[in-house]
Amino acid sequence: MSDQTPDDHPAPRPTPPVQADGRDRLRAAFTKPGVRGQAIVAVLLAVLGFAAVTQVKANDKDDQYLGARQGDLVQYINNLSLASQRTEAEIAKLQRTRDALRSDTASRRTAVERAQQQADTLGILAGTVPAVGEGIRVTVTDDAGGSGAVGADQLLNGLEELRDAGAEVIEINDKVRVVAQTSVRDTGDGGVMVDGTVVRAPFVIDAIGDSHTLADALDFSGGFLSSVRDLGGKADVRQLDDVRVASVVEPKAARYAQPGPTG
Repeated sequence: MSDQTPDDHPAPRPTPPVQADGRDRLRAAFTKPGVRGQAIVAVLLAVLGFAAVTQVKANDKDDQYLGARQGDLVQYINNLSLASQRTEAEIAKLQRTRDALRSDTASRRTAVERAQQQADTLGILAGTVPAVGEGIRVTVTDDAGGSGAVGADQLLNGLEELRDAGAEVIEINDKVRVVAQTSVRDTGDGGVMVDGTVVRAPFVIDAIGDSHTLADALDFSGGFLSSVRDLGGKADVRQLDDVRVASVVEPKAARYAQPGPTG
């Protein structure tokens, strides 16, 4: 029997080598001489390729019709041309409408202005509106002591002479407007009744019209100024550039006359 006893602790077995995974192999490959430079070049090429593709896509987006077919481009141009023609036609139509509206507005404005001018003219002649213009002022003084030597007959002659000379507006003593229907008569106490208003000397007659013509129309033998002087009165005539007549008359409705047919 041997004196040796068996060992209770057997000798350890050798550890099998650890298998490297993919990342370890890739890391090892990068650490090998010459391989690292090749990898860097590959990465740079990949980056440059991506940038090139991105730039091409951007250019394609900016110039979306660069690669279009000729037929498609022709159709696109035709569509643009038709749209442009329609737009130009619409603009021309709007311009014609604008011009027509302007013309219509101008015509209406002209018609309104003409109507206003006619109304003003009729108002002046009818005595319903105030008036201003070139004319004369005649001042008649009765030196007969207020006995009324200058009366209705003399005033009426003076008014008729002024009308015949073209006076458009006549006013007596700043308060009575003389019109076609004006009546003049003596009151019997030295005054003169003009359309219901009593006026007394000195009589002031304002007349609007050609000042030279009006002044000459009163100063002739047997005329208004001559008759006033013959009765002992005095008359002064002044030609003025600005004669203002403020008095007006209320228009009276015609009882019998009506507008007749025109043309």
